[in-house]
Amino acid sequence: MHVGITPINSAAYLDPGYLRSFSQQLEELGYESVWTFEHVIVPYDYESRYPYNPSGKLGLPTDAGFTDPFIALTFVAGATQRLRLGTGVNIVTQANALYFAKQASSLDHLSGGRLELGIGVGWLEEEFDALGVPFDRRGARADEYIDAMTAAWSGEDVNFQGEFLNWTGFSMLPTPAQRPRMPLLIGGTTPPAIRRLVARGDGWYVIHKDLDDFKRLIGEMHAECDRQGRDPAELALTAYWNYHREGLEALEIYRDHGVERLLVNTAALRMGRPADAIAQFADEALPACNEA
Repeated sequence: MHVGITPINSAAYLDPGYLRSFSQQLEELGYESVWTFEHVIVPYDYESRYPYNPSGKLGLPTDAGFTDPFIALTFVAGATQRLRLGTGVNIVTQANALYFAKQASSLDHLSGGRLELGIGVGWLEEEFDALGVPFDRRGARADEYIDAMTAAWSGEDVNFQGEFLNWTGFSMLPTPAQRPRMPLLIGGTTPPAIRRLVARGDGWYVIHKDLDDFKRLIGEMHAECDRQGRDPAELALTAYWNYHREGLEALEIYRDHGVERLLVNTAALRMGRPADAIAQFADEALPACNEA
């Protein structure tokens, strides 16, 4: 089972030298991937509710700094050889879909096919307002954007007409190094997100409250696969692992439910500074993960 570290575009990782050496250390220790999160800004005050925290608020100060995911991952790509580069997740509905497709394909091309493209529809309405992007119907736009971007990533002539996009008379080159596209991981745990995952995704970026909640979500995903006639085995699962709370015993549960990759937050490990934490975790847990 693969293990990745998240997120690497805030806090100590804002220091370029630290991010470079940390990424190289991860590669040497045998970690599979690094992951980012995305916001452009976080307003000082917001009424929107963050769905993955009981408080309804992000677990970082509103004045925290964070770098753009694609730029952070491009920086890491230049400093490493093998690390997979994951967005966890980029808010595709906030972006211009054509720029988004170009940036993603460029990163995958230049990194030699290392991008894991996680996308979501977003939850912070005040951020959409600051960007001048409509918050309403973002789910429908995400579905259309996925279809249009997949057409653009083909490298063939693009002729896509939808409700939100009208693309015709061009091709996008270079294509992603991975074919027919880089793995597209769908973020979110709502019924619409799970429908989108099964209909259009290559994998699921799933954030759960605890192991019972994780099992429930996997059951919902399997039920949706039955409704749409898709084999669940076609969907690669990436899940958070709260190692401090769950321990090594959780590995069997994740393995039995088809998880291919577990993500660990160095702060949640409670093992000190990030560089020290990943070294200690590599000794304690990575051998068991490699066997799972």
